[in-house]
Formats: sequence, C-alpha cells, structure tokens
Amino acid sequence: MALHPVLEKVTARVIQRSRPSRGAYLAHLEAARVKGPQRGTLSCTNLAHGFAAFPANDKLVLKEVKKPSVAIVSAYNDMLSAHQPFEHFPAIIKEAVRQVGAVAQFAGGVPAMCDGVTQGQPGMELSLFSRDAIAMSTAVALSHNMFDAALYLGVCDKIVPGLLIGALHFGHLPAVFVPAGPMTSGLSNKDKAAIRQRYAKGLATREELLEGESQSYHGAGTCTFYGTANSNQMLMEVMGLHLPGAAFITPGTPLRDALTAAAAQRAALITEQGQEYIPVGHVVDEKSIINAVVGLLTTGGSTNHTLHLVAIAKAAGIVIDWDDFDELSAVVPLLARIYPNGDADVNHFHAAGGTGFVIRELLDAGLLHDDVTTILGKGLRKHCVEPFLATAGEGGVVFKDAPAASGDTKVLRGAADPFSPDGGMVLVKGNLGRAVMKVSAVKPEHRSVEAPALVFDSQEAFMAEYKAGKLDRDFVAVIRFQGPRANGMPELHALTPALANLQDAGRRVALVTDGRMSGASGKVPAAIHVSPEILAGGPLGLVRDGDIIRLDAESGTLEALVASDVWHARALATADLTPNQIGMGRELFSMFRNSVSEAEQGATTFPLPSPIQTTVGLHDAEVVGNTVPGSDEDFLINKKA
Repeated sequence: MALHPVLEKVTARVIQRSRPSRGAYLAHLEAARVKGPQRGTLSCTNLAHGFAAFPANDKLVLKEVKKPSVAIVSAYNDMLSAHQPFEHFPAIIKEAVRQVGAVAQFAGGVPAMCDGVTQGQPGMELSLFSRDAIAMSTAVALSHNMFDAALYLGVCDKIVPGLLIGALHFGHLPAVFVPAGPMTSGLSNKDKAAIRQRYAKGLATREELLEGESQSYHGAGTCTFYGTANSNQMLMEVMGLHLPGAAFITPGTPLRDALTAAAAQRAALITEQGQEYIPVGHVVDEKSIINAVVGLLTTGGSTNHTLHLVAIAKAAGIVIDWDDFDELSAVVPLLARIYPNGDADVNHFHAAGGTGFVIRELLDAGLLHDDVTTILGKGLRKHCVEPFLATAGEGGVVFKDAPAASGDTKVLRGAADPFSPDGGMVLVKGNLGRAVMKVSAVKPEHRSVEAPALVFDSQEAFMAEYKAGKLDRDFVAVIRFQGPRANGMPELHALTPALANLQDAGRRVALVTDGRMSGASGKVPAAIHVSPEILAGGPLGLVRDGDIIRLDAESGTLEALVASDVWHARALATADLTPNQIGMGRELFSMFRNSVSEAEQGATTFPLPSPIQTTVGLHDAEVVGNTVPGSDEDFLINKKA
C-alpha cells in the first residue's frame, strides 16, 4: 500500500526540519559506542565496585567482560496500582537473561507519582516536571556504564515519557519497555463519571463517591480508561519498543510473566554481543515518531502527548510541532472508542482486537511507516500480532496474527469503516495564541462556542463560583496562570464535572487555559496548553471578564473579539504566584519553572542535541569539527566506525 500523501509530506518536513539536530544526535550515539561490553571501559576498581554484591556465577560473567549485562530501570512503588506488579519483575528478568548467557542488574529506581492521587492537590504542580526528573534519574542509573542494554519498567503518565527521554540520552544502548498491564474491569467509566457529576451537584454523598471510585480503581494494574497511562502503552507498541501485544495483558497472569521473561531475553539478544545490535537511538527516528502521532490520533489518545511526544522527539534530535499533529489528524481515521471517547475500557479494546489489529489496519491504509526498526528488527508489520501462552511443555510466548475483523465494532473498527474520518485532535489559534483541542468526545453541536469570558486565576476560584451558584449562564472559562512557568502546568480535572453539568443543563460553555486536561479530556470543548503562557508574554493575560471569546474547532479559531486598539492598549495581567512556589516540595522545583520551554516545545528543561565540537574522547566515531551526518542511513547499525 502506498503511503498517504499527507503522511509523506509531514514526514519529509520533519526530516528536513530535524536534519542538524538529528545528525548531531546520531554522532553522539556513535561516539558513545565501544567495542565489546560497555563495562570493558571501566578500571578494575570501577568494575569490582560494580559487581561486589552479586551472586558468584553472575559475578564471574561480569568479571570475564564477554557477555552482555542488562540494566533494570524501574518505577516500582506499591502505592501506584499500575506499578505495584513491578515488585516481582526483577527476579523474573534475572532468571530469564541467565538462560541466554547474560546478566541483569537492578540499575536504579525512578520516581513515580500518581496524578490520580495528586489531582487538585498542591502535589500536582510537581507532576509535569517529574517527567524530566525521571529522565535525569534514568541517566543516573545508567551513568555507571556497566550495561549493554536496558529494560525500562514503567506505565503511567509522566513515567514512560521520562524513561524514554532518559533512554534516548543513552541512545547507543538497546532498550525494551516492559509494561505491567491494566487492572481488570470494575465499575464502568460511564457510571463513575455519572457519580462524579452527581457529587458536583450535591446529589451524592462523599461516601457514595468514594465507594464508586473504589469500585472503579479496585486492584493492581493500570486504570482502565484511555488516559495518558494507557496512551503511553499504545505508543510503545506503535513505536516498536514493546513486545507485540504486551500493553494490555493484565498483571499476575502466566502470560504477563512470560512476556516479561521474553522481553528480558530480547534485550540481551539485541546488544552488541547478541544476535543483532538494535540501539534505541535508531529505533526512535523521524518515521517512528510520526507513527506514534498517528497511533495517538487513531485511538483518541491523551492530549498530554502533544507535550510528551514533542519532548521525546527532541531527546532524539527530532523536531515536531502542533502543526504536524493537526495535519495528520485531518487524515487519520478514529478507529477506537475507549472512554472518555466511548463507553469501553482498554480491556474491551484488547479483547476486540487490540494494538495488533490497529497497526495492521493503519499499515494497510498507508497511514503508518513500515520501514522502521523495532526491537524485533526491520519492519513494523512484525507487530501485527497478539501474544499467547505457549502450549504445555514449550514454555514462553507464541505470537499469532491479529484478528482479521474486530470482535466488537462498538469499540474497534477497521480503517474502511472508522468511527470518524479524522483523529479528533485539532490546533486552534488566533489572537489568544495556539492551543490543542481534543474533539473526539465532543458532540458536533458543542464544537463551536462564542460567549463572554469569565476569568479565573485558579481552578479553586472557578469551583468556588460554581458552588455558589453563580455560573448558571453561557460563558467561556479562562483559567490562566496554569502554564509550566507559572505553577508547573497541573491538570485541571476538578473542572470537568462542573462544566459537564452546565453543558448538560443547556448552557453554552467552554474552557480556555494554559493548563492541562490530559487523557480525561471529555465532552466539554476545551482549548488547552495555550502557548505562549502569560509569563512568556502570552496574550491570555490580556483577556478581561466580559470579552467575547470565539472557540471554534471546525475553523481552528481561538480569539477574543475585542477591537484591535483596545486589545493592544491593555497590559498583561499579573498574579501573586508565591503560593505556587512553596510547600509540598515545590520550592525544590524552582529550577524547572525558571528554565522550562513553552508547551508547544514540549515543556522541557533540556536542549536539542548540538554538534560534537571535537574528536577528543570519542570511542570509535569519526566526527570532525561541526560536520555531522544528517540521517540514520549515515550510521549503519551493524557497522563499526
């Protein structure tokens, strides 16, 4: 199947735009490679420290410096339901790699916070920045230079992006991502949302609300709605960083453990000392990043990835922006209806055909690049399968072709009969800046709103007005000073039930904010991630109560209908942000607030790769001055410089 012309156009533009920084990245990658195991560069003292506490047989393997050593980098903690299963993974991994002659060491842990716990709390202001902290922690874990590949154990919102950003800064090492899987289905997401809306109206007690939430979030595994955590897992599959179909196998099952063992062995086999060298810096290239954007759009995934995918790409020297998302969204069909874009959860999606079905449908429609490298080698079509436990006596995992047809067309459809011809994520822009709008769950009649602005400096101020009964009217809520520089760009989920109630009551309402709503963005029209934010000179600070705001997803419009002379005569609003800077550890994150980029640039604190200036200290790469190759083809994966 020929590639869709828009996919070709956007990919070519990204390749051209990224040429200098991608070339620099690949040069850095080659410079970090060594002949033989990485630990061979260590002194005897270094190496002795690195295996001092290891079992005798594993220590012998490490001492001989011939076989690969695989790092385990884990986001385990037992408060996060999604990460609690990781407690038992290291033992499975260590035994699995021994069977292929390698050794695995627990290299380090990374922080893992739960947005569900911190939602609406001061701790949420650390959430976005935890992504870069996780990337830094990953770098610390790998900085010992003991390892020839790494397994990354993570699931949730900022954790997988942070792990991948960290992994890409060690792009010469192969990387395999190992998920834990979703919890089994409990109270439906639709019923959970209904309880939340009743509670916001004062029609349900706190005890009823807590009981409903507990029935929904009831066991080990990922939350089952299609938020950022499960969007992460989908993207790892589409980018070829998981074993096929690994994302949505529930924890505590024989298949889950078998997939973990198989992932560990695969990591050992794709090292320099294995069967085929596949470094993560070559798996993540311009085409795989575009594949990730397509995978996000076709499944109605989390808007957080309009930040995270930009940051991930940047770590690999690749530059994408919201125009790329917008152009692809116009031609990528919506193939899945998973809450909040439908009633089903991810378990239903997996049972209907899952990731293998989606990848095959998109490849056949010319909407994904097949000519990419994955952890299985060349070609994404190898991932159009689903895993099964091997029959008794064989052990391990076997892969079978994904179903030819969807098992439930209310949840999953083929590319010839999509739920929508577009991906439901649009760029809106105008005199208020640029913003992302997710419309896949917004009914057509609500996708355009023109109403007076009501300006708030926090979600708490909005909720106080709502509870006082002062918002029973048409309006556009402008929630400002929620950007990364102001307070770390928290998610504003507390607004969702209140706005949904007002919309259900027949009011024309919308939200415009420089904050986030994430994968839980639902049926109320919301222009989020408004960029630039006020602290970067953004025009959201010029809005006043009563200004008529036009938010139109169909035309891509975000503007205040204010006379030009009046608009330009205004001064940017100010606010006392001191309360956002102290307490709950927020003072420790001031360096992030002071150095973070704009939302459209990924809200990151690290720069694009720059050219290597000298050959001093390079292992094998031949790089002279500022001259760096411009594409992956300039670095043959299996060729030593």
